[in-house]
Amino acid sequence: MRRLIMGLALLTILALAGCEGETPTTDTAGFAGLGADGKGFAQALPGTPLRFPEDHGAHPDYRIEWWYLTANLEDEAGEPMGLQWTLFRQALSPPKETPPDERPAPGPWVADQLWMAHLAVSRGERHAVAERFARSHSRDDGGQAGVTSAPFQAWIDDWRLESRVTEAQRDPLSRLELEAMAEADGDAFGYRLNLTAEGPLVRHGEDGFSQKTADGQGSMYVSQPFYRVAGEVTLDGETRSVSGRAWLDREWSSQMLEPWQTGWDWVSLHLADGRKLMAYRLRGGRDEGRGNYLFANLIGPEGDSTPIGGAEISLTPLETTRMADRDMPTRWRLEVPSHDLDLEVEAPHANRWMDTAVPYWEGEVIARDRESKVRLGVGYLEMTGY
Repeated sequence: MRRLIMGLALLTILALAGCEGETPTTDTAGFAGLGADGKGFAQALPGTPLRFPEDHGAHPDYRIEWWYLTANLEDEAGEPMGLQWTLFRQALSPPKETPPDERPAPGPWVADQLWMAHLAVSRGERHAVAERFARSHSRDDGGQAGVTSAPFQAWIDDWRLESRVTEAQRDPLSRLELEAMAEADGDAFGYRLNLTAEGPLVRHGEDGFSQKTADGQGSMYVSQPFYRVAGEVTLDGETRSVSGRAWLDREWSSQMLEPWQTGWDWVSLHLADGRKLMAYRLRGGRDEGRGNYLFANLIGPEGDSTPIGGAEISLTPLETTRMADRDMPTRWRLEVPSHDLDLEVEAPHANRWMDTAVPYWEGEVIARDRESKVRLGVGYLEMTGY
């Protein structure tokens, strides 16, 4: 859900600060403000039609949105590496709140969209993170940050995710180029990668509507989990050739959570038999069981999806690691009995804390058969709201 959005909390605070009335607190707006009332914005609903390539671009009629990429890589010596690149969008106000003839023209000091991006590179115990912010106007296809569908481009400053598809009949996301560089302690880190999809786009939930609460809140949620990756990753000033697999998530919504939901645990796995598995657990508040919600999607090698409801899955913490003054679950049991899956999902390196404006945990994991301990796949884990 990636998945979802964590860093949107800061953007949500800024957006709500410009609205009438009292700014909701965390207790009344859910994690990162994603439970705040989306009145005046378009709503993610079952039956909402998806249209491509248009839906690869931005949806300013919706309050929140993101383009979220993670990758499990190896260098030429076989050493594992991980990376994340995420672009978040937050609308400042409902698009119909101001009549069209009264809306100011786009300009450097006029914005109705806020943007945030995260870059992370991991190898062993090393974990480098960078963050950027920007603003734009929904009627302006240029500027410091934005996303367009034709051609597909997502950018903030010089961080860019761009389509390299030239054939009109092919999905623009089937070939992408990603370039993002930053600096930490005087050393460069980042990546220049080519991504080629070996399978189709995947719609989660009910033909792309992904329910997140018992009361029906949710998002439009599409993934491209079939990328093969080749390129270069730089860390501590050293550049290495890499290859591996990547997973891109696309979500947009206006009220994703209930106000009392405090966060989520999300995992995506590339299994050795060619299948992909996405699972998440939304956590409720202090009232036991209130707001808890589970869902998974088992994706076949050809892209066919099998939705798995909360009664058919369990996601249970087995071990925690102390970091950033909190206990983070870094080893999990993931069970899907109807598909004979009983997995132990573990982070080989616990130090994947994202010390960003709104902090969270995001890092590589290894999946093993719980009984035999045979390695069955790799993926990424995200944990928020702890």
